[in-house]
Amino acid sequence: MKELDVKVINRSKNDLPQYETPLSAGLDLRADLEIPIVLTPMQRKLIPTGLYIELPAGYEAQIRPRSGLAYKKGLSVLNSPGTIDADYRGEVGVILVNLSKQVVTLEPKERIAQMVVAKHERVNWLETEEITDTERGAGGFGSTGIK
Repeated sequence: MKELDVKVINRSKNDLPQYETPLSAGLDLRADLEIPIVLTPMQRKLIPTGLYIELPAGYEAQIRPRSGLAYKKGLSVLNSPGTIDADYRGEVGVILVNLSKQVVTLEPKERIAQMVVAKHERVNWLETEEITDTERGAGGFGSTGIK
């Protein structure tokens, strides 16, 4: 499996993000908190990670929810997936929202999201008067059925 070198500054008290299994796509991000924080139902907060990264040109980092946190506590990443561009140099933050009906406490060092680094392409628009048709055509949401 190909690896990518990414520069990182870690100003948190946490270890660097890591893959939890050999075939994981996402690195787990941890909350950089001094004390636990509380999220009430439907409340959102920007959670610091203490990480600053320098991605190579042509790459992005996507911040995605952790399925266990969503299922067990009702917490999700609000702007999922959040995108970190290669030219961003600020702290990586995670916008968490409490979608449950319960008050949820986030602990320092808790795994709060996962980060997937992916290569991307840039678009060069080719203006035209028509595009090729397909079997689906202009069929939108639900047009391919549910089974």
